[in-house]
Amino acid sequence: MKKYSLNRKTNAAKCIRLVFILMVSFSLVSTATFEQRTKQDNAPAISSEGTSKTWGKIDGISIQGLVEGPATAVTPLQIACVFEYTEGDIFNSPPALPAALNGVVHLDEALNGIITDLRKSGKFSGHTFETIVITPPAGKLKAPKLLLIGLGDRNKFTPGLMISVGSVALREAMNAGVTNFAFASDLKDGGIASPTAVVAGNIARGIRKEYGTQEFLKGKKMGG
Repeated sequence: MKKYSLNRKTNAAKCIRLVFILMVSFSLVSTATFEQRTKQDNAPAISSEGTSKTWGKIDGISIQGLVEGPATAVTPLQIACVFEYTEGDIFNSPPALPAALNGVVHLDEALNGIITDLRKSGKFSGHTFETIVITPPAGKLKAPKLLLIGLGDRNKFTPGLMISVGSVALREAMNAGVTNFAFASDLKDGGIASPTAVVAGNIARGIRKEYGTQEFLKGKKMGG
C-alpha cells in the first residue's frame, strides 16, 4: 500500500457538499441482513445533510447510510474509490455528479487538488484494487486518514467488482487498527452511471466476506 502525507499549507474548501456514504462498524451482533434491507427499501430513505439510517447488522458488522460530505464525515478512516485517470473525469457532469454533489470533487478540493495530481501524474494510477493512504494536515478533513481504492478501467467496470473492493476496504481498515470507517459509495462521483443500491450492497457483501475470513484466521490463531 502506498502512503502519502500532504503538507502543503493552503485554505481548505469552505463549501459543504452532500454525498451518500456507508458508515461501517464491526462490533455488533447480527439481527438482519443488509441484502434484505436494501431489497426492501430499494434506496436509502435519507435526503438531507446529517440524516442517517441503519440498514442492517451483518454478523459482527453494523452498516448505516449517511448523507454527509466525505470531508466532513467524522470517522477514523474515510474511504473513496477512483478509476484510472481520464482528463477531467470527475468534473464532467453528466455522467459525473455535479460538483455540488460530487464527493470525490469535494475531497479533491479540500486537499488542494492532490487526488487529481496523484492520478494525473501516475503516482497513483487507480489500477484495480490499488490502494493509497493520504494523511491530510489537521483541519482539511474530519477523518485523520483517507484511503483511496482503485477501480481500474471505467469502461470495463461491472458492479460485481465492488464485492472485492469491499473486502479490500475492510482488510485495510483492520490493518490500520480502526473499528469503524466511512465509505463514499456512489461511483457517479467517478464519472460513470452506476446502480447506487447494487453497488452499496456489493460493498457490504465484500465487507462481510472479509470479516468472516479474518474471524476464521483468528480462530486458527493466525489472524491479527
